Amino acid sequence: MPVDYVIEQKLIRAFEPSHLEVINESNNHNVPPGSESHFKVIIVAKAFDDERLIKRHRLVNGVLSEELSEKIHALALHTYTESQWQTMNIENTPSSPNCMGGGK
Repeated sequence: MPVDYVIEQKLIRAFEPSHLEVINESNNHNVPPGSESHFKVIIVAKAFDDERLIKRHRLVNGVLSEELSEKIHALALHTYTESQWQTMNIENTPSSPNCMGGGK
């Protein structure tokens, strides 16, 4: 089963998000074609209300602990409350940093 699908399903079950994007960014890194190792998650959920950013990340990391220990090399998290998401320019979601890994 594709890793992005597993991530998506686990986050849906855990947080019932109003918005969720799971983006495989492996092709931006020095990994073989078709790799599933680098992901960006944009998630908006009521569960993040009144939680500090670090707590939101810990919650997501907890849900994905198995994948983080076995399959995912890098995970960029963008966690928002409903009110934060409504005030954002949705077309300008944060981009992930460029790969700083070894040369090709």
